[in-house]
Amino acid sequence: MEVAPARPVPAVTLRPENQYTSAAKWFHWLTVPALGIALLSGMTIRFIVDDTKMAFYALHESLGLLLLALAVLRLGWRLRHPPPALAAHLPRAIRIVADGVHLALYTLLIVQPVLGFFTTNAYGFPQQGDTAFLGLIDLPAFMNARPDLALQLHWGHSILGWLLAALIGVHVAGTVYHHAWQKDGTLLRML
Repeated sequence: MEVAPARPVPAVTLRPENQYTSAAKWFHWLTVPALGIALLSGMTIRFIVDDTKMAFYALHESLGLLLLALAVLRLGWRLRHPPPALAAHLPRAIRIVADGVHLALYTLLIVQPVLGFFTTNAYGFPQQGDTAFLGLIDLPAFMNARPDLALQLHWGHSILGWLLAALIGVHVAGTVYHHAWQKDGTLLRML
């Protein structure tokens, strides 16, 4: 049985103007593990025994604020250093979806940690003591405990967490599609 050779990656995708900047790559690859751990810890924290639950909260909350800082820096970098244009061969619909997913990811990377921070404050647990930022820095409370508001904020934070996970799935699926099937060098732009 003869196997057809894989389509070579077009050389145009490997030129510097078609790649993300080194800083953009660093922001992306620092975000990936931090976001993965933050999402997993957030989705599993309710199953953790009470003895270790505070450590999970501390990790989750600290990663959330680190992700917020990374997202703000990353967005600032992106505005000053626009990303390379999408490949010219992509249909318009795919370009719209790709841009929409990126916009939604950036939005959620900023909104989600802020919402989480206000949620913990509304529950009466600002990042202080056992849940201090990075275990070292007590952050000021931005509001008094408000259990009525806390429940609503928690619900929103949870829904956005699942939405963020779904968007990451779409993002990864798009990357796999481009790399494995299209073989158009899209993944190489971020490596």
